[in-house]
Amino acid sequence: PDLKGFVHLRASDPFMFATCHSFPEQSSADFRIYIENHTRNPDDLSRKQVRIYQLYSRTTGKHVQIMGKKINANGDDGGKYALLVVETETFGSHIRIKGKESEHYICMTEKGKIVGRPDGRKQECVFVEEFLENNYTALVSAKYKGWYLGFNRKGRPKKGPQTTQKQQEAHFMKRQPKGWVDPLEEFRFTTVTKRTRRARRLKSNAKRN
Repeated sequence: PDLKGFVHLRASDPFMFATCHSFPEQSSADFRIYIENHTRNPDDLSRKQVRIYQLYSRTTGKHVQIMGKKINANGDDGGKYALLVVETETFGSHIRIKGKESEHYICMTEKGKIVGRPDGRKQECVFVEEFLENNYTALVSAKYKGWYLGFNRKGRPKKGPQTTQKQQEAHFMKRQPKGWVDPLEEFRFTTVTKRTRRARRLKSNAKRN
């Protein structure tokens, strides 16, 4: 599991406090169980990351859209129902996917049916990202192992038991909406041109004078 957020756990966590102060030789098995429990039942202390993007469907050539209870893969680039808010848990690649417009989460029922629900806290609304060699991403249910989020050629959801990781119907690509600029990405990839270098040099000379 990804332990990137581990250092952000607070000392008020009883297990961490005991591990750090009373039981320095706590077994790795116990720590693994702790991680799994926090991944399975995240609480308000868990550090979440929120991203906004679209899921491009390899099968339909369009985007996953959450229109309340109904979900399909026929969304246009930049469509309001195709804009997704993706909540990533601290541990691993466990995510919850919510429609920014509808405020419903993608969930999978015990029969493998894909539905939209306003409350995404249950385990059936959690998916695990699997990054594939073809640069696509597959989303497998965290509760029902081996059942993937997938859509047929008409954009209709496939039932979990009818999906596999190798199927194109279960392959997606993360994309920014048309005309959308992520402020963090814009800052990270801002290029320095001759014009910006000249402007900086003139500004520096003005300060000296």
